[in-house]
Amino acid sequence: MQTISTIAELRSQIRAARMAGKRIGFVPTMGNLHEGHISLVTEAHKHADLVVASIFVNPLQFGENEDLDNYPKTLENDQAMLSANDCHLLFAPTVKEMYPDGKGIETLVEVPALSNTHCGASRPGHFRGVSTVVTKLFGIVQPDVAVFGQKDFQQLAVIRRMTEDLSLGVKIVGVPTARNEFGLALSSRNGYLSDEQLHTAINLSKTLNWAKDEIISGNRNYSGIQDSANQRLQDAGFKPDYFTVCEQKDLTPASDKDNKIVILAAAYMGPARLIDNLAFKIN
Repeated sequence: MQTISTIAELRSQIRAARMAGKRIGFVPTMGNLHEGHISLVTEAHKHADLVVASIFVNPLQFGENEDLDNYPKTLENDQAMLSANDCHLLFAPTVKEMYPDGKGIETLVEVPALSNTHCGASRPGHFRGVSTVVTKLFGIVQPDVAVFGQKDFQQLAVIRRMTEDLSLGVKIVGVPTARNEFGLALSSRNGYLSDEQLHTAINLSKTLNWAKDEIISGNRNYSGIQDSANQRLQDAGFKPDYFTVCEQKDLTPASDKDNKIVILAAAYMGPARLIDNLAFKIN
């Protein structure tokens, strides 16, 4: 695996691959990789001949008092994991390389309707930062396929809509959430938790599964389910942010006429803000 830090060099490598007739698969990340990220690389291999990953902690998607400065940077370990799983190219640019004129760039990309609810309500401007950097990375890499995890369901929905609306010509592939043996969604932010907090954190996925079972069994009192779920999380030691039953496409509150459901949840456990979701169909 080759690690590249400049846009010009990466474009040169991509150009050569395209001239050789290769399809390009892309896995954008912020580093501090775990098995969930590696599952994205594995999926990318199914769709492409050349797999490119990126590691870039994007300042545009962090708000005030968020963990940008403390976000873990583990480049050597990340390189080893990617190399061991047959990633071909790693793009690891500096902030200066991505934003030569500084964070106050003038061109921003936003998908307002999908970006301003749920995590977007709690983190104003977050998805604008995500949309902007992903558009920029797509312009640099020009992949045929890009692979994202479904753990951040809202982010995936935003990227799908942005890619379609801007006719970017990239196939977006979502990969199911990777979980540990107890059902906790793998996340870089799990590293902020103590052993006791990690054990308690599994109650987030347990509460999601409880809510899913309620809905599958015929309960359509979604506001009641949400209230009960938030209380369950609070009783377990979380500080709930939101717990919402939505329809899958536009992430608007689900009605009893919707049959494609996603339950979105975010809650604080100690210093970490954890997110998770469950998407399913009902008859």
